[in-house]
Amino acid sequence: GSVEVALEKARTAALFRRESKVFEDMIGQGGANMKVLKLPGALGVEGGLPIIVDGKIVGGIGVSGVKSSEDAEVGRAGLKALTK
Repeated sequence: GSVEVALEKARTAALFRRESKVFEDMIGQGGANMKVLKLPGALGVEGGLPIIVDGKIVGGIGVSGVKSSEDAEVGRAGLKALTK
């Protein structure tokens, strides 16, 4: 299951040009933000990060397997390694 979740996190970050945590935070606020739950292609779980090169989205990193905040830490380490 973690592989599919990681793929969805990466896809979310790439398609929407932002971290998947943005959607998690919106859902956490409730109210009208709950519409995010029906947004096709958006997974509101932390751990998805866009890969940006020269201001353009070239892909996404998705990590799953531990707590979502830890997934994001691992993803950020991966992004950092890409920029060296």
